[in-house]
Amino acid sequence: MDGTLLNSMAVVERVWGAWAVRNGVDREILMKSVHGVRAADVIRTLGLAVDAEHEARELAAAEIADVEGIVEIPGAVAFLNSLPPEKWAIVTSAPLELAVRRLAAAGVPTPRLMVTGEDVSAGKPDPQGYLLAAGRLGVSAEDCLVFEDAPAGILAGRAAGAEVAVITGAHVAAADTPHITLAHYTDVEARLGEDGRLALHRLNR
Repeated sequence: MDGTLLNSMAVVERVWGAWAVRNGVDREILMKSVHGVRAADVIRTLGLAVDAEHEARELAAAEIADVEGIVEIPGAVAFLNSLPPEKWAIVTSAPLELAVRRLAAAGVPTPRLMVTGEDVSAGKPDPQGYLLAAGRLGVSAEDCLVFEDAPAGILAGRAAGAEVAVITGAHVAAADTPHITLAHYTDVEARLGEDGRLALHRLNR
C-alpha cells in the first residue's frame, strides 16, 4: 500500500523523524529500515529500552492524525478500478485503521480483501501475509503478481512464490532489483484473458 499505491513519505519522515529525535536514533539510518516492515518489528531491531508495541501504537496514532501530503501513485486509482474486485487484495504492514485512513486520504479505493500487520504473527519479509491473501482470494500465491516497493516486501512476495513488480515512484528503497520496475501505473494495464487470468501489459505510447 504505502509506496505501491500511495506516497506517504512526507508523513513517514515527519512522524518517524520526530520519534528518532526523541529516542536518540540516527534519523537517516532509521528511514532506510522503516519501509514495508511493521513498526514494532522496526523498533525491536534497534535494541532500545522501550516497549516496542507501545511505541508502535503511539506512532500509528500520530500517523493516523497526519495525512497531509499523502497522494496516490500516478495511475494507481484508475488501475485498481480496472481490476475485477474479487481478483486483488492489499497486503500491508500497517494496522487496519491507519491503512484505511491513508487510502481515503489518497483517494485510493478500499479493497474487498485487506491483510494488515495485525492479521499475521510474522510480518514482512515473512510471506505469511501474502499466503493468507492468496488463500482468501482462492488462488495459489504462485499465480499472483505482487506489487512492492521495499526489500522486505519483495522478499515476502518471492518467499510466497509470487512474481514481483517493484514500484519505484515513492522512494528508492528497492532501486536495485532484478524484478520488473514501474515508476507508476500510467503506462500499464491489466488484461483479462479468456482463461480468467489477469496479465500485466505495458502500453506503447
